[in-house]
Amino acid sequence: MTDSNKQRLLDAAKQAHDNAYAPYSNFHVGAAALSKNGKIFNGCNMENASYGLTNCAERNCLGTAICDGEQEFETLIIYTEQEKITPPCGACRQVIVEFLEQDAYVTAYNHLGDELSWQVKDLLPQAFTPKNLT
Repeated sequence: MTDSNKQRLLDAAKQAHDNAYAPYSNFHVGAAALSKNGKIFNGCNMENASYGLTNCAERNCLGTAICDGEQEFETLIIYTEQEKITPPCGACRQVIVEFLEQDAYVTAYNHLGDELSWQVKDLLPQAFTPKNLT
C-alpha cells in the first residue's frame, strides 16, 4: 500500500470515528477499507439501546462497500482514540475473512500514532470461509 493510500484510509477512518454513534459506551471507532478497484469506504460503530443490535465500524464500512457493488478489498484500517490499540472483535474478524485475502493486512491506529497490523489469516486462524461451503 502506498503512503498516499495509507493516509487517505487513515483520514477516512478518523472522519468516520468522529461520526460514531456511541452514547452508551462512548467507545468511538472508525474504519476504512480500500477496495481492489481503488475506492475507499468508511464506516463507524453504531450502538443501540438493545446492545445486541450494535454494529461495529469494520462491518459497517464493508457493508457500505457491498451496497456500492464492491466485494474485494486490499486492506482495512481501524481508528480509535484509546490508549491501547483496539483489534477487531470476533464478529468483525469473521466478516473480514469473508472479503479480504488471507495475506491482506488489517491495521489499527490510535490518536497517539501507535499502530499494529495483522494479516487476515492471523486474525481468525482456521476460519470458516466460503471455501468450506464447496
